[in-house]
Amino acid sequence: MRNPPTMRKILAASALATAALGLASGTATADTFVPLPDGEKAGPDVTIKRVAESALISPSMAANGAGRVAWVSGTVIADVAATPKGDPKPFVGGSGAPGTNNSSTHGASRINTGYIVGCQVSIADNAISAGVSGGITTTGVNASGTVGVKIGPGEVKFVGVEGFDIVEKGTYHVSYKDVELQIQGCGGYAQARAYTVVEIIGTNYSKTTLYGQPFSIG
Repeated sequence: MRNPPTMRKILAASALATAALGLASGTATADTFVPLPDGEKAGPDVTIKRVAESALISPSMAANGAGRVAWVSGTVIADVAATPKGDPKPFVGGSGAPGTNNSSTHGASRINTGYIVGCQVSIADNAISAGVSGGITTTGVNASGTVGVKIGPGEVKFVGVEGFDIVEKGTYHVSYKDVELQIQGCGGYAQARAYTVVEIIGTNYSKTTLYGQPFSIG
């Protein structure tokens, strides 16, 4: 039985509407790839470079409007011109000072790299150096390469990706790929940016920090 012309028009319109809805849904849930620029920072006895950094942003599987996921990748290179050999010991001091990821000299020079995540708050250089209003806490990536970041409005958290001691001069590399940041609890806009801190011990103690470009996590 053939459909009359009017019925065929209704069916065609319905099919187009369904296709349009499907396309809209696909766009809303699609992953977003964010290439990020290289960076470099020179400090006393060290030059830090960050290359090939990127983020892949996706809605959280929780689908609650307050969650989203970012897979981050990048490579950090630290050229250390001079450092005392040092003797690594338990950490002392450095009780969560803003921008340090709680890093503190413990008898050896050290590199720490990770990400700063903020919910409805600026994570620009001046905001970080000023201490950022709201709580600042630290957390780290687990063995599976995933970290859950529960964060509320006005909060900033430092997520450590990798860190190790530097016991002699040389060139040091930190590479990471598809480290998963699971953001939960932020109902508004969220941002993240990379950071790398290199501490050089000795008579002329120094701490050099390289920040990455902030990017939106939705």
